[in-house]
Amino acid sequence: MNVLIIGSGGREHALAWKLAQSPGVERIFVAPGNAGTAREAENVDIAPTDFPRLIKFAQQNDIGLTVVGPEAPLTLGIVDAFTAEKLRVFGPTKAAAELEGSKVFCKNLLRHADVPTGDYRVFRNAESATTFLKDREDVPVVVKADGLAAGKGVIVCAGRTEALEAVDRIARKKEFGAAGDQLVIEERLDGQEASVLAITDGQTIVTLPPTQDHKRAGDGDTGPNTGGMGAYCPAPVVDDDMLRRIEEHVLVPTVHAMKRSRRPFRGVLYAGLMLTNQGAKVLEYNVRFGDPECQPLLMRLKTDLLDVLLAATEGRLDTIAPLEWDPRPAVCVVMASEGYPGKYQGGKPIRGLDDAALLKDVKVFHAGTASVAGQVVTDGGRVLAVTALGATIPAAKLNAYTAVKAIRWDGAWCRKDISDRALATIR
Repeated sequence: MNVLIIGSGGREHALAWKLAQSPGVERIFVAPGNAGTAREAENVDIAPTDFPRLIKFAQQNDIGLTVVGPEAPLTLGIVDAFTAEKLRVFGPTKAAAELEGSKVFCKNLLRHADVPTGDYRVFRNAESATTFLKDREDVPVVVKADGLAAGKGVIVCAGRTEALEAVDRIARKKEFGAAGDQLVIEERLDGQEASVLAITDGQTIVTLPPTQDHKRAGDGDTGPNTGGMGAYCPAPVVDDDMLRRIEEHVLVPTVHAMKRSRRPFRGVLYAGLMLTNQGAKVLEYNVRFGDPECQPLLMRLKTDLLDVLLAATEGRLDTIAPLEWDPRPAVCVVMASEGYPGKYQGGKPIRGLDDAALLKDVKVFHAGTASVAGQVVTDGGRVLAVTALGATIPAAKLNAYTAVKAIRWDGAWCRKDISDRALATIR
């Protein structure tokens, strides 16, 4: 079978790498891909939102399955467009993808489904949000742009002053464009964050091992939010008992609520959770594999990924055997361009990739790279996702950072404490 993967980041490189291991896969195409996917598959210069060209390519190249990586084409309806042409595609419909595409829709669904989440209010303009903040107690809150904002439309505020500034940025200055046409102000929850991803066909739910990512740019979870500076799997803070409760009280009622609302969900359901003293509460939902969570998950997955994705797409997840996992944990460290998550320059030559590739139990997934005259160069804020297995989390961390030290470019940087949170949990 020929497979088409849509996207250009580390998640898509990981998907291409894992699907290439399937005996059922003949050729893999990635649109548009990056310098790393070019080594695992065949890149196709088509934008993820150019549905007519993607559909034509799938038809002309006998694509048996299309796997959609990023959220933008999902929320714009790529699954609907492919399905209308009788092309098999993995991911949720446009209506179901609103679970990520609209924070307002997500919070309202959680409330109606009685899924635990923080208390919240929805506002359609800056004035009403400002009045609300000035009339209430000065407490920590989270201000969120309603729509997609590349993971940067969520602003955690220590108090009223910061919250008013966030409202101004989102709703007046429109830093995130139309994503700020509505905004959500919700209570700030305390605890550790964790991510639980599941693959579902709308009936059966296959829950994946819990992960933790690191959103803040600086060590010790300081600095601005990013798209993710690293992740590890499994996350010890979510034990088996807690995972069962998350399935029962979060994932199952969400899938049922989507079905009742006539938006049946198929694809990856990604619950971003805060583990509070009152239990796990949903911060947000994503409707695709997380990046960088996808990389350590797929490093550990031993089951044929093609079989799982086909079963989910065809509504027969209940027929597959339980997934097999490498018992060793995996740690992923993101290497970024100088200036990220703010302004940065691309085109910096990357050295040491071949040296890192020689290391045992290490895989360097490309996120923001390009190939220029045979040289791999930086082409994004998050450039590489260096991922490693190890007998323990400290061993996996050591393997990952050993590979990081082998790689260099002008302005390269990363956090130095990815997975340290897990060690505190284990102790």
